[in-house]
Amino acid sequence: MSRAGVLFLHHFGGSARTSDAVVAQLDGVETSAIDLPGFGAAAAADGPYDVIRYADVAEAAFDAMAAERIVVVGHSMGGKVALALAARRPRRLASLLLLSPSPPTPEPMSDADRATALAGWGDLDHAEATLARITARPLGPHARDLALDDMLRAAAGAWRAWLETGSREDIAAALARIVVPTMILCGSDDSVLPVAVHRRETMSRLPDAALRIVAGAGHLLPVEAPDMVAEAIMAQTAAFPAIVPSSAAS
Repeated sequence: MSRAGVLFLHHFGGSARTSDAVVAQLDGVETSAIDLPGFGAAAAADGPYDVIRYADVAEAAFDAMAAERIVVVGHSMGGKVALALAARRPRRLASLLLLSPSPPTPEPMSDADRATALAGWGDLDHAEATLARITARPLGPHARDLALDDMLRAAAGAWRAWLETGSREDIAAALARIVVPTMILCGSDDSVLPVAVHRRETMSRLPDAALRIVAGAGHLLPVEAPDMVAEAIMAQTAAFPAIVPSSAAS
């Protein structure tokens, strides 16, 4: 059994494989990267597609892990889900690592941007334009193809639900129940959720939070800066090192 575990929750339009480059660097750590309903391999899963449902799915994945202590890594949409999960105070939760998280309050998205995103579901040109807009560092061909494929295979219902409802949900009151330390990583060039949003909407509502800025990175930190994400994870798991070889990790 591993003493350290890491659960990955992906961004809107992403999937479990968004974290592949990070997972590859985590030696001796049990890992679980899941597809939230409506995305990735779970694109055909039924709704509802809301924060509570996603937190339920994340909690089930958390409970299925064998590790003694678990770090939950939430990216963008997955960050909001991670906050909702942490507010439930699961027994083995050690800490949170939030990567450019969607805030616990409604996302600061204009009506025009929301309408454009809604109309862009399933459209390759929109996916390519979105990927170019939300990244600041160049992506390799493989990473780029995976990101585009993930956006294009998202279910229409889940796509619409996050833009119309999930991103607007306000779970700020629940953050008072979070008792574990939280690290927020955000890109200095993130055009989706700038640093100021994280300071104002998320960090200010957590009792034990720190913020680290990744210079020159945009919104897709697991893809743009996997080394720094892995480094942050290993720093959090250093207090409870694994006791199994990496080849046995899931």
